[in-house]
Amino acid sequence: MPRKEIKKEPAEQHDFLQEQEELSQSPERSGPVESADSFTSDEEKRLLRKLDYGLVPALCIVQPGKLAGITEDLGLSSSQYSMVILVFYIGYIVFGPPTNRLVVRTRPSIMLPILVIAWGVVTCAQAASRTYAQLVALRFLLGSLETSLTPVCIMLLSSWYRPDEQSKRAVAYTSSILLGGAFSGLLAGAIMGGLNGAHGIRGWRWLFIIEGVITIFWGIFSVFLIPDFPENSNFFGQRLRQVAIMRMKKVGTTGYPGKLPGGEKMGKMRSMRVACTDWRTWLVTLGTSCLSCSYVLPYFYPTLVRGLGYRDAATAQYMTIPIWLVALAWAVGICILADRVSPSRALILSISAACSMIIMIAVCCVYGFVERYILLVIMGAGIWPTLPLGVSFAATTFRDMEPNARTIAFTFTGIGAQLGNVYGAYLFPAEAAPKYLFGFGAMAGTQLAASIVFLTAYLLLKRMEAGKVS
Repeated sequence: MPRKEIKKEPAEQHDFLQEQEELSQSPERSGPVESADSFTSDEEKRLLRKLDYGLVPALCIVQPGKLAGITEDLGLSSSQYSMVILVFYIGYIVFGPPTNRLVVRTRPSIMLPILVIAWGVVTCAQAASRTYAQLVALRFLLGSLETSLTPVCIMLLSSWYRPDEQSKRAVAYTSSILLGGAFSGLLAGAIMGGLNGAHGIRGWRWLFIIEGVITIFWGIFSVFLIPDFPENSNFFGQRLRQVAIMRMKKVGTTGYPGKLPGGEKMGKMRSMRVACTDWRTWLVTLGTSCLSCSYVLPYFYPTLVRGLGYRDAATAQYMTIPIWLVALAWAVGICILADRVSPSRALILSISAACSMIIMIAVCCVYGFVERYILLVIMGAGIWPTLPLGVSFAATTFRDMEPNARTIAFTFTGIGAQLGNVYGAYLFPAEAAPKYLFGFGAMAGTQLAASIVFLTAYLLLKRMEAGKVS
């Protein structure tokens, strides 16, 4: 019987994962894994503590929103400000497919800190923007950096945590956005009331500088916190590495490097074909795209709040803080529930989107300043839990895909999310103030669509578990 020939990649493609696989097979680097239950609960708890105190905090990054004074200083019209927001997502979409292979072909422990530090440098550089064109170019660069940042974070979370553990960790990861929003509001309010004009520098420029410097230092610090994937990492020691591998095998999560049963590596075209022909890829991508339209709201929170009667720039920034804090508290509770009923994440996403839709419709019908502000706070509690839930839902839904195909599926999901942000960037033009009926109406429509998509996903996944759908 002729021996099956295994396809070998060229020498220049002999990447980090291939080297790590060879190392992991050597006796001094790796021990045998006899069964899926050959570890104690104490060992598992020790591993989770190390992950929770190291990996999850390291994935956080502060994300700034709209800053008072930037439109006036650079002479930006409402449509130009929308383009400043939009070009970030264009950079993400353009560089998404070419960079998705980096996720499984490089060290996350090196790649992530470099991306975060570069992200902080570009954020600082925005403070030096003197023209609309300069700001647009920097925003495009910022988006191109984030296109690899998000997939790496999701892949790390889904590679170390079981499905029933991921929502709580995803909310810890995405809480950087929620806390970043509250922190940005607090910091922006303080700057507008204190640092604005200090040393001849406008407040919004100070905010870019301060947030960029914080991000740079966090990127440097994260070098000591971020591991690689379980199969090629000895970050927590050999024994805990074995525990991590066994835990993920027990729940059917495919490991790294991405190898087929015969030992050969899944090629680029085959990985693409596997991801593109799986209905789960497109259903999750469509649902995420519908949800993400509402994720542009942070850029407009100060504008919306000022439209409610808070004309002072500092006060408008401070008034965004309760929106973020309430959203964070609610997101934590929802994600704890989601981990307890892990197979029902899609159903929870569907209900959350439906509730957000109802609040958005109410905002279109209520014009009192106080009433509208309260509805904005409640709306945030409906919108923002869907971010960590969406991350954990995608991670658990794709967990049985081969790693290379899973990375591509995550990339499509990320691109879908950015497409939602693209059209969301134009929903709140200045001339629509103070009611913004078109923006809230359009978001209500996308939330309804998201609710239908995730309800469909829930029903199909139930049928797949029962063996009725492949």
